[in-house]
Amino acid sequence: MILLQCVNISKSFGAEPILSNIKLEIQSRDRVALVGRNGAGKSTLLKIIAGQVSFDSGDLVMPKTIELGYLEQHTGLESKLSIWDEMLTVFEPLRKMEKQLRTMEVKMSDPAYLNDQSKYNKLLKEYDQLQVTFKDKGGYQFEADIRNVLAGLSFADFDYSTKISTLSGGQKTRLALGKLLLKKPDLLILDEPTNHLDIATLTWLEQYLLNYPGSILIVSHDRYFLDKIVSQVYEISRTKSTKYVGNYSNYLEEKAKRYELELKEFEKQQEQVAKLEDFVQRNIARASTTKRAQSRRKQLERMTLLDRPSGSEKSASFSFDIERQSGNEVLRVRDLSVGYEGAPLFEGFRLDINRGESVALIGPNGAGKSTLLKAITKRIPHQKGTIHYGSNVTIGYYDQEQANLKSNKQVLYELWDEHPLRPEKEIRSILGNFLFSGDDVLKLVSDLSGGEKARLALAKLMMQKANFLVLDEPTNHLDLDSKEMLETALIDYPGTILFVSHDRYFLNRIATRIVELNEGTETVYLGDYDYYLEKKEEMLQRDKLKELETKGQQDATKLIQSDKATFERDREAKRKERQRQRRIEDIEALIEELEGTIAGHEETLCEPDVFSDHEKASALQTEIDEAKEQIEQLMEEWETLQLES
Repeated sequence: MILLQCVNISKSFGAEPILSNIKLEIQSRDRVALVGRNGAGKSTLLKIIAGQVSFDSGDLVMPKTIELGYLEQHTGLESKLSIWDEMLTVFEPLRKMEKQLRTMEVKMSDPAYLNDQSKYNKLLKEYDQLQVTFKDKGGYQFEADIRNVLAGLSFADFDYSTKISTLSGGQKTRLALGKLLLKKPDLLILDEPTNHLDIATLTWLEQYLLNYPGSILIVSHDRYFLDKIVSQVYEISRTKSTKYVGNYSNYLEEKAKRYELELKEFEKQQEQVAKLEDFVQRNIARASTTKRAQSRRKQLERMTLLDRPSGSEKSASFSFDIERQSGNEVLRVRDLSVGYEGAPLFEGFRLDINRGESVALIGPNGAGKSTLLKAITKRIPHQKGTIHYGSNVTIGYYDQEQANLKSNKQVLYELWDEHPLRPEKEIRSILGNFLFSGDDVLKLVSDLSGGEKARLALAKLMMQKANFLVLDEPTNHLDLDSKEMLETALIDYPGTILFVSHDRYFLNRIATRIVELNEGTETVYLGDYDYYLEKKEEMLQRDKLKELETKGQQDATKLIQSDKATFERDREAKRKERQRQRRIEDIEALIEELEGTIAGHEETLCEPDVFSDHEKASALQTEIDEAKEQIEQLMEEWETLQLES
């Protein structure tokens, strides 16, 4: 069943078009992602669908019986009620039904009904019908549903009588999401639902949405989340929409393939046009060939010329460099205690970081991750313990609040005032690399969007050329493309990194070691995020086995051995699969590098001073042949690895 159709929806703000002829369709049980750059019009389209914003032309088709639920970005739940009472409002019709049932039960014991058989039978029939309806609509489980959702959204330890008005902005946002999930609308529209969620809550939300009975339309910059949830992707780019089938990773692959195919078709047609035009020009004036030339001209006139396919929109382009290298020991933290108003968030914290490492701090919201970074960078005092930096260590600190810069300076001077000896042209060039071009550099910092402020903060960080980067949620406010640029820059960074992030895709690409903070203690995992998950699963299995052992079940030994064997097999299979994937990525990178070498040598061979020099030409040809042979060998290995999947 089709729940929603957008047919050629267009929207402009003033003279600037935001959306042009947008096409989008959602059917029952669909999981659809809307992706695109910050400012592409994703949130505008969601507001149009939700009826909050008008559109200029086109049609929005949705059956009247469809219930739509919309969670706007940065929306918190405002209410004077307690947490529990506010969640109960979702089930008001069921609660009224429950009151009716209780009233009927009282009547059943009334002599006026007991002494009148027909009256009693009629009441009993009505009661049975209402009870079935109450049960079918979830009347006996809605309180359990509320507890499940609240626990999943990290409210398990809360007093549910707490007034919502006393909660933080992030907590109100989570409650707004929870209330919407409890309503279970036919079409659930979520704009950046993963903001303010820690990793445990994100994992719960993923599982909840995978089992959600309705359809979902979602905007998110969390690539790990999108890969888990969605099966269709609509990209909004240059005011147009394009549909891709599959999750986010499939979308990236398919987009690249489409571009290559469209480019080849365009180039092939251009080559054909050039040949026809050349034939017409050379033969139109000659009597013997003029008819053929006229035929070619007509062929040209009948052709529908293809436009050159548009590549990706301009991306931020930057890299982090250092002025000088630090010593091997970068940071030594011993027995650290940090907290506010005398109450420590954690005690006895230890951390060693050496040059070149990339260490991630993870843990639930409120575990003290940001506080720890502030203490390590000496922005707040610590209560006990020592913090020691190694020789020549210079720190570049990115606070997640930096993305909320409130300066009244223009963007140009926000950067230039910190580096007054640099020429204006260089400052403008750097800002251009962070997508501030033309008049953008004259905007007031306080007027910038969250994404623009984040890019400006990264530009300021890049200019410091520090050899130890301490980053608190650096991917917040960045669109998907900017996240990828940041990842590339950090992977190539020659210094040391300590960072906090809830972006699991980012964690997987950047972290070489993970430190988990939970309930005042730290646990170290020597690997990336996938390795961390694997070790957590291993610990969970061990806990289950210990539980079986303590219960003294008769078959515990056999079960333990079976579980251990299964776990070992699974772990080995996962290890081999990671090795296979990494080798595939390495091979693809090597092939790309060799193809670049071949293309460069072939271009050099066309130069007159090279092809006329037999020795130079022969040497280059030998290198080309060797590279092609390497590619053949690598392709054979690549194909073998692909068959192993």
